Amino acid sequence: MSRSRQPPLVTGISPNEGIPWTKVTIRGENLGTGPTDLIGLAICGHNCLLTAEWMSASKIVCRVGQAKNDKGDIIVTTKSGGRGTSTVSFKLLKPEKIGILDQSAVWVDEMNYYDMRTDRNKGIPPLSLRPANPLGIEIEKSKFSQKDLEMLFHGMSADFTSENFSAAWYLIENHSNTSFEQLKMAVANLKRQANKKSEGSLAYVKGGLSTFFEAQDALSAIHQKLEADGTEKVEGSMTQKLENVLNRASNTADTLFQEVLGRKDKADSTRNALNVLQRFKFLFNLPLNIERNIQKGDYDVVINDYEKAKSLFGKTEVQVFKKYYAEVETRIEALRELLLDKLLETPSTLHDQKRYIRYLSDLHTPGDPAWQCIGAQHKWILQLMHSCKEGYVKDLKANPGLHSPMLDLDNDTRPSVLGHLSQTASLKRGSSFQSGRDDTWRYKTPHRVAFVEKLTKLVLSQLPNFWKLWISYVNGSLFSETAEKSGQIERSKNVRQRQNDFKKMIQEVMHSLVKLARGALLPLSIRDGEAKQYGGWEVKCELSGQWLAHAIQTVRLTHESLTALEIPNDVLQTIQDLILDLRVRCVMVTLQHTAEEIKRLAEKEDWIVDNEGLTSLPCQFEQCIVCSLQSLKGVLECKPGEASVFQQPKTQEEVCQLSINIMQVFIYCLEQLSTKPDADIDTTHLSVDVSSPDLFGSVHEDFSLTSVSMASLKELDQRLFENYIELKADPIVGSLEPGIYAGYFDWKDCLPPTGVRNYLKEALVNIIAVHAEVFTVSKELVPRVLSKVVEAVSEELSRLMQCVSSFSRNGALQARLEICALRDTVAVYLTPESKSSFKQALEALPQLSSGADKKLLEELLNKFKSSMHLQLTCFQAASSTMMKT
Repeated sequence: MSRSRQPPLVTGISPNEGIPWTKVTIRGENLGTGPTDLIGLAICGHNCLLTAEWMSASKIVCRVGQAKNDKGDIIVTTKSGGRGTSTVSFKLLKPEKIGILDQSAVWVDEMNYYDMRTDRNKGIPPLSLRPANPLGIEIEKSKFSQKDLEMLFHGMSADFTSENFSAAWYLIENHSNTSFEQLKMAVANLKRQANKKSEGSLAYVKGGLSTFFEAQDALSAIHQKLEADGTEKVEGSMTQKLENVLNRASNTADTLFQEVLGRKDKADSTRNALNVLQRFKFLFNLPLNIERNIQKGDYDVVINDYEKAKSLFGKTEVQVFKKYYAEVETRIEALRELLLDKLLETPSTLHDQKRYIRYLSDLHTPGDPAWQCIGAQHKWILQLMHSCKEGYVKDLKANPGLHSPMLDLDNDTRPSVLGHLSQTASLKRGSSFQSGRDDTWRYKTPHRVAFVEKLTKLVLSQLPNFWKLWISYVNGSLFSETAEKSGQIERSKNVRQRQNDFKKMIQEVMHSLVKLARGALLPLSIRDGEAKQYGGWEVKCELSGQWLAHAIQTVRLTHESLTALEIPNDVLQTIQDLILDLRVRCVMVTLQHTAEEIKRLAEKEDWIVDNEGLTSLPCQFEQCIVCSLQSLKGVLECKPGEASVFQQPKTQEEVCQLSINIMQVFIYCLEQLSTKPDADIDTTHLSVDVSSPDLFGSVHEDFSLTSVSMASLKELDQRLFENYIELKADPIVGSLEPGIYAGYFDWKDCLPPTGVRNYLKEALVNIIAVHAEVFTVSKELVPRVLSKVVEAVSEELSRLMQCVSSFSRNGALQARLEICALRDTVAVYLTPESKSSFKQALEALPQLSSGADKKLLEELLNKFKSSMHLQLTCFQAASSTMMKT
């Protein structure tokens, strides 16, 4: 059958784009001869015939249905013209989600709606849901986990209907891989949606104008019918009938659907309750989760959950939520108390303290837990220090003889410290005096020294963390970022107020450290009122200088360690004062102990003479002095910040006095050894003199140590020399007179001289014996000794010659021969005094008158020198030695 008309041709559509169910007007040619001629209408591939309304051959009105294609042609099919074509196209937009209060010009399909939250289609009214894609572009889910996004955007939400909506979170979650061009399209869509909303109700009226007209026509027809029927309710009127019909319809509907609707309401209530439980299960399960995480120690999880619950339900007015949130607050308060107890518990590490403080800060604990922790640590350190002292004092009282306060230096079974040091060429800096002892040394450490070591170790183990905790409190690193921002102003006020309080804490710790050390090492330096608190050692023996030097090294290391913490110098000044007092006391004790050692040297003299004529006594004395000075080397050395030991005049005077005492003790030992036999040596009484400050009170304070010592030594030397001369010269002098007058010799009546008589030879032999004895000890002493002996002999010989009343010729010649023989023999040892004596003796004799007498005298002198040449060789050797010198 041939067609009588041309195929339909669509030339226009208004609007040319829209969402499904948009009402459009199609215009064109040959669109049909009537409603019955229109047999097909497709827009974008979707059949819209059911909603089509044929208006004329050039106009058709319909609604666009849901289509697979976003853009397509409008195809009209008629019986008369067949399948038509289109010169225009229609763009199908994605439907907008319509809220419960939003206006809509079209009926919204309730049967097929896509829920973005569950990612599946659900047959529920969409007016109660949110729009799925506000940007109008394709959603591409990211690979980021929801937990990471929650940590990154704490307190925010990706739900654009939420008050805490975060655009960055939403873009990362749904459009992390979207291109920039698509994002620009999304911006255009947002602007278009904003413009639509700005048009208000007029836009919806324009879009549904035909619908409004249809409703208006229907309402107008009903109104006209009612007007014609009358306005009063009379039996049989249309209004009454309509009311009755509506009532019956309502009753019938209630009867039919009452059970179904009841079940539906119950199911809805159950569903709503389950939805609430599912949606807010975080809050309902939070109290139990908090208890479990507390037991496991996952405090970070508890704090994060609490912050989340507080942000969501902290200000809720829903009673159920308020009840569960109150339970959460109860458990959080218990957690605060638990964390505070752990924070104040001692001992604890700095890491744990910082961790608990951060937890309490995040939980917004009232007060200042960090400062409470600082106060608790301060009390703990003081308690440890005093407990340490009490433990050592108790141990000392229980075992008083276990440790030797004087290092057992005087025991015969062990070499003395001074003896050990004398064998060491040099002491390296930093090496302690106990380095050469056996392993038993460490077990003989005095209780007081061991206590100071333990005390300083304790302070150095606790104070650095205590100081670092304060520094962290000041700079805010103890607190989390959130807590730091919220409490920065308040904390800065607290820091300013508590700087002085913390300084007092540090000063109290330093004060206790110094006082406890003084009570152990320098008990006389603390007041009587503080003796019970800081002292109580009850020991009679004072520590030796070596142990004091060891204690000084310990305190110095403690000061260096505390200085490295950048603790202010004014706080550490008390330690510097303690070091100075210890150094002064160490010097005093060491010098006193050196004097005690030198006092006992006399008992150790063995009288073994070396090649130089010296015994071991001078060497031992030198070793004592050298070792004493070496032991004081580190003590006298000034470390950075330390003052000199001798800065106080009183200290200088005491050290000078003790040094003089040392020399006096040694001089006394020499005198005792030289004047008394071994059995008579007694030095026990010197202990009183050495310790007596008034021993040399008569010495003028302007005298130097060298002048006083030299004067004492010279005095001793002179006294010893005079005693020795008296001991050796008196026998020789005493033998002269008996020897001269032996055999009733008479100067007036004697035979002619034949040579020097025996008495003079005997005297010379005795002088030679003295020479040999002195030469054996020290040849340098020979001239000094023999000069005095010759003086005594010449003086006695002069006296004897002057006592003779008269001489015969032979007597005068004999006397002159003997005087000249003696004078010429000891000529090398003549002094002005001895020369004068010989001269006086010769002047007492008659002068030689004849040449024969002179010749005889010369012959006899030569004969004497020749006969005693061997004996007189010692005087000739001495003469040559003195000439060379």
